[in-house]
Amino acid sequence: MFNLDKLLRENIRSLTPYSSARDEFKGEASIFLDANENSYGSPLKTAYNRYPDPRQKRVKEQLSLVKGIPSKNIFLGNGSDEAIDLLFRAFCRPGIDHVITVPPTYGMYEVAARINDIEVKKVKLKANYQLNLSGIDAAINANTKLIFICSPNNPTGNSINREDIETILTNFDGLVVVDEAYINYAKQKSLTYELAKYPNLVVLQTLSKAWGLAGLRLGMAFASEGIIDVLNRIKPPYNISEVSQQLVLNALEQIDQVNLWIKEAVLERELLREALQSLPFIQAVLPSDANFILVKMTDSRSVYMYLAEKGIVVRDRSKIELCENCLRITIGTPIENKTLLTALIDFNQ
Repeated sequence: MFNLDKLLRENIRSLTPYSSARDEFKGEASIFLDANENSYGSPLKTAYNRYPDPRQKRVKEQLSLVKGIPSKNIFLGNGSDEAIDLLFRAFCRPGIDHVITVPPTYGMYEVAARINDIEVKKVKLKANYQLNLSGIDAAINANTKLIFICSPNNPTGNSINREDIETILTNFDGLVVVDEAYINYAKQKSLTYELAKYPNLVVLQTLSKAWGLAGLRLGMAFASEGIIDVLNRIKPPYNISEVSQQLVLNALEQIDQVNLWIKEAVLERELLREALQSLPFIQAVLPSDANFILVKMTDSRSVYMYLAEKGIVVRDRSKIELCENCLRITIGTPIENKTLLTALIDFNQ
């Protein structure tokens, strides 16, 4: 049975969080003399002399409307990487506990674990890039605190079987962290709608991909109110800048434009997959639910170097287990994709 209080590290359970000036005052005022800010203004002639809202209330309210998730179930971080790091800090005892990852997958889970002195147990995906449930079950013990699952997966692009994820959620007493960075490009429904059913579920999303805001570094974690409260208690007080909050609010009003981009990217993805499959040196183009495709080739390194010489940069994933001789190619604009295909056709000649 999942017990959040039992899972939490003792030092975090007893922590008195830092209380900023903006945390302590709730209400409206015209003169702020509480936070040692520069009362004269800023050289930018905007209100950047004031600290940002530490709880990002307006952004969360707008995200709540877009996502259909209550604000109390939303955590905002400096990219999803901040939420990942805070999960380690809150729930994993350094040198004692461990987490499970399912490679090939997003590499930051392991990096963040190593930084926090947390052991990583790897249970690689099956040949079809789906979960090895029996392997995961065998790897779990009393010190297993987190299981990370990326769906749609990076770098393979496929969605993980939803029933398999729910099987783990039902039978594991720790936290299951499902990274949905690419969910906007998938047919599969987000697991955020299952938060009430699974108290041990944490869903990560981002504004870096479909929303085109990678430069603003805003990631989201959706979870129970108890888990969100823990993350808010241990995060830096002003982790999302005022600039980012204002720009995100403006972007969230442009959802129709974002949806058009998503539709075009999905269409271009399928056109690119079909065109690549016709090239003789391409061995396989994996089906994808993301804004990229994983392509297996006879000699991926030679293709990578050739494209780089042409000024086209893709990602060489050939050193990763189960991705040998594979390049990961992000879906570009129609013109960029055409340029890529032309270069690959020239490579074949």
